[in-house]
Amino acid sequence: MDTLSSISTMQGLMVPRPAAVSVSVLGSSLPQFKSPNCIKKQSLRITRASVAVEQQTQDPKVALIRIGTRGSPLALAQAHETRDKLMAKHSELAEEGAIQIVIIKTTGDKILTQPLADIGGKGLFTKEIDEALINGEIDIAVHSMKDVPTYLPEKTILPCNLPREDVRDAFISLSASSLAELPSGSVIGTASLRRKSQILHRYPSLSVLENFRGNVQTRLRKLNEGVVQATLLALAGLKRLNMTENVTSVLSIDDMLPAVAQGAIGIACRSNDDKMANYLASLNHEETRLAVACERAFLETLDGSCRTPIAGYASKDENGDCIFKGLVASPDGTRVLETSRKGPYALDDMIMMGKDAGKELLLQAGPGFFDS
Repeated sequence: MDTLSSISTMQGLMVPRPAAVSVSVLGSSLPQFKSPNCIKKQSLRITRASVAVEQQTQDPKVALIRIGTRGSPLALAQAHETRDKLMAKHSELAEEGAIQIVIIKTTGDKILTQPLADIGGKGLFTKEIDEALINGEIDIAVHSMKDVPTYLPEKTILPCNLPREDVRDAFISLSASSLAELPSGSVIGTASLRRKSQILHRYPSLSVLENFRGNVQTRLRKLNEGVVQATLLALAGLKRLNMTENVTSVLSIDDMLPAVAQGAIGIACRSNDDKMANYLASLNHEETRLAVACERAFLETLDGSCRTPIAGYASKDENGDCIFKGLVASPDGTRVLETSRKGPYALDDMIMMGKDAGKELLLQAGPGFFDS
């Protein structure tokens, strides 16, 4: 195995914007994935976000929209994507200072020493942002949809999903080109029980380090330092951060079914705020919204949480129909149950498909299935 070299970090540039938070995540924007041979001979490139709350001008403009978000580089990239789409659609929002980004620290950000499953509860990465929304401290909230509980807090709605990114998982290693090439006993870092169970089901000779938490940059640094031999990350996040040069290979949907709503961004507002709801309606990508609704209906039926290995993915086939695939697994990967559905790509039909698939797997699993 090649010696791991030091981490390459780049400090982001701060671009002044009155009364707003500016974040720049710099990285090589390579659209293609490097070959495994190239990957093995270099350390991972890890970008560092630079966050600055800019000083107000002498004549500050009151922001028309305050966007609430977590402070991780990926969350900020998603907030900036939302801001840019709003500015492109609405001329009044393109004026300097019209949109402000407000960073909010969530429970999931504060507690990094424990596995998510041990912290318990739902909404670990959304609760504080939702509270700020309800209290009027922000006007809209930008979430990774996979972090959003299947119920929404009272007084809030989530009327908008942006176009979905690639839903697949990326395999990243300095010593192997795929999971199959890892030697017996190799350690894979992931905080996801969904990934752990599917890995161990196919490759029981591998080991999984569960409490492998932190943002994308932190996890890549741990891999670079040799804490683990490989990790899996959502390809969507790496693309949004322009960090695909770190990808060794991409797992197919058949090899690793994604998390419910993986790759989807959701934007919430207060239920009585028609102005914000109209802004968000202009950004909504209906195909993504329907797919997410199908997957979340499946998750809700299973009452899924961070303690439950669940995967689900709805997509549109060449005939315009919905294809849904769902999976539940025992945490140790010894049992994996799968099902699929096909039907019209319409909201009511897709919600019914998700619920029906969930009921089927609940029956198959039986009592005590998730306790192993």
